[in-house]
Amino acid sequence: MSKKAEIVDTQVPYFYEAQLIIDQPAKEIFEFIANPANHSLMDGSGMVKGRISGPKKLYLCAKFGMRMRYGIAYVIRNEVIEFQDQRVIAWRHVLRNIWRYELTPLSAVSTLVVESWDGRKVLLKNWPTVKSSARWVPKVMAKTLVRLDEVLARK
Repeated sequence: MSKKAEIVDTQVPYFYEAQLIIDQPAKEIFEFIANPANHSLMDGSGMVKGRISGPKKLYLCAKFGMRMRYGIAYVIRNEVIEFQDQRVIAWRHVLRNIWRYELTPLSAVSTLVVESWDGRKVLLKNWPTVKSSARWVPKVMAKTLVRLDEVLARK
């Protein structure tokens, strides 16, 4: 039976969080997330289809492109805007949505993973995926964390 991630009520419009304790070392989790080729394996939205460009391991200011699908297929280019090895990684794309993963080791083999989506500085708040973000983003982040846990457990 899979775990269930907790959706955190941030009380902040356009800022959402989900969290899950994953029974893996922070280093292993971070290495997996820092490889954009893995993003489609952990994605809970079904939108991320695969990496098309960029490094195998992300770093501060790294740029990477992803194949996406939301009704139609498209490509999105992201840039890493925060990077603390084994602790924090965040990226954003042209609309300025920010996806962030924060890892807090609880023990040598257990880590609290918090995923957040920050749309407070999004350029187009009326863009369909942004306007409806409160209905779907927290749920897919929770699904993403559960998938991340499941994928890592199989490694």
